[in-house]
Amino acid sequence: MMTEDVQIILASGSPRRKELLAQMGLAFETMPSDLEEKITGDTPSETVESLSYQKAADIASRIREGGKQQERKKRLVIGSDTIVVCGGKVMGKPRTEEEAFSMLSRIQGRVHAVYTGVTIAIIENDNISYEIFSKKASVTVHSMNEQEIRAYIAKGESMDKAGAYGIQGSFAMFVDEIQGEYSTVLGLPVAGLYQALKKIEESWK
Repeated sequence: MMTEDVQIILASGSPRRKELLAQMGLAFETMPSDLEEKITGDTPSETVESLSYQKAADIASRIREGGKQQERKKRLVIGSDTIVVCGGKVMGKPRTEEEAFSMLSRIQGRVHAVYTGVTIAIIENDNISYEIFSKKASVTVHSMNEQEIRAYIAKGESMDKAGAYGIQGSFAMFVDEIQGEYSTVLGLPVAGLYQALKKIEESWK
C-alpha cells in the first residue's frame, strides 16, 4: 500500500500511534501538531472527528505553505484524537493525578465508550482535501477499589491518555471485555485507516 512517491506524515508524537502505523507497514514521518484544540460537535463522534481534523489541517497547511518536498506529488497527513465517554461525561487526558483518580473512579465497574476520530489530509500540489471518519469501542472495566486506583496512577501510565488509562499497559488486568476494534482504544483504528487509505489510493488510479 502506498508507493514511495507518496509521503505520509503523522500529526502526532504518540508512541502508540507511531507503533500502530509501523505495524501496518507504512513508511512515515512525524510532525506533531501543537495547535490549541477547540472542542466542537454535538456528539462524541463529531467531537473526535473535529479534533482530528484540526490536527491534520494544521500540519497540512504548514506543509503546503512550505512548498513541495522531495519532489513528491502527493502527501498524506494523518491526524487522530481519542475521547472516553462514561455516563454522559466526556473525558480527555487528565491534567493532575486527582483528575486521573476521578476519571478512573467513574469508569471502574462500568461500561464506557472510547471514540477515536481520524482525518487524512490529502495534499496534491496546492490542493488539500480530507477523508474523515471515527470509530467507537465499548470497554467493560472490573470494579476497582481506591487502593488499586491509586497504585495504578502511581505507575505513571495515566497522565497522557484519554480516560486516564492505557489499555496496552498494566491496566489490562482490569479490563473485562472490549466490543469493537482494539486499536480504537489505543488511539488509531488501523482497520478503518487501512480502508480509508485504500479508498484514497484507488481514487488515484
